[in-house]
Amino acid sequence: MLMRRVLLTAGAAAVTLLAAGCGSNATAGSNPGSAPVTLRLGFLANITHEPALVGLAKGFFTKDLGKNVTLKTTVFSTGTEETTALLAGQLDAAYVGPNPAINAWQKSNGTAITIISGAASGGASLVVKKGITSPAQLKGKSLATPSLGNTQDVALRYWLKQHGMTTTPTGGGDVSIKPIKPNSAAVLEFASGQIDGGWEPEPYATEMVLDGGTRLVNEASLWPGGKFVTTNLVVTQSFLKAHPSTVNGLLKGQIEANSYINSDATAAANAANAELTKLLGKGLKPNVLAAALPYIHFTNDPIASSLETDAQHAVAVGLLTPVKNLSSIYDLGPLNALLKADGQPQVSS
Repeated sequence: MLMRRVLLTAGAAAVTLLAAGCGSNATAGSNPGSAPVTLRLGFLANITHEPALVGLAKGFFTKDLGKNVTLKTTVFSTGTEETTALLAGQLDAAYVGPNPAINAWQKSNGTAITIISGAASGGASLVVKKGITSPAQLKGKSLATPSLGNTQDVALRYWLKQHGMTTTPTGGGDVSIKPIKPNSAAVLEFASGQIDGGWEPEPYATEMVLDGGTRLVNEASLWPGGKFVTTNLVVTQSFLKAHPSTVNGLLKGQIEANSYINSDATAAANAANAELTKLLGKGLKPNVLAAALPYIHFTNDPIASSLETDAQHAVAVGLLTPVKNLSSIYDLGPLNALLKADGQPQVSS
């Protein structure tokens, strides 16, 4: 089963790439004579972070960042760990879920990070043991999420609250929520009967289904039009201020990655899987990959309205105090300039 024996913690897998050459149409990228820059980029080993994987595998980041930029990448187990690294000054940019981004924004009083692009929508589900067909049957059960306060954790707690069931941060209440990392460990615990299910991102939700589980909730069904932000690309405000051309290069690589994914999904999936194999020593089984991808939509749109809703949900379940000026978390000007130059629709916050 995919990555079940891979136990990743922050910094457990690091890849250093020397970026070489600018894209033929690059308005981004630094010129070859500028001072050396190191860009430290974090992401998760999830298919919901496929733009990062494809950007690395196809060399889009390498091409667009410029000869003077060294890209150092680190694979994390959860977005919560990425947030910790961003706030500690250990990362300059990260592919991260909405709730970790909100937490970083709030903890820093709006001074730490900026969302510069969307990356993915969808790709999360509540999978439970067969025989469980309604929310009421979850009372007294134990369910997994990736980490306390992460995007899937908030989604599960809010959904249970809507159905009249209580949870606590320490695993109490009507339904016991058990943060388990890495995600592959939650799949193992589900297969062995230690937990009754979990609200997990892809490909782990699909792995639980293939282990005999039932997809009780496809999270996309809970959102208008089935669209909600799953993965954003964020940078620290200090890095953006110091190195705007490098951030433009990163954005151009992100746009190229999503264009490639949406033009040839099969080739992109194979490239992402090859990158997973390179990073982790083991990639996805073909049947897992094929079953997981239809639940995810890759888009540069950060779907800002869903971020506001995510924050409201986190407040409702007691994991966040009300956030002020959350709309200021976005800086989409550089992204929109590149999208316009590429003939693609612009996005809004």
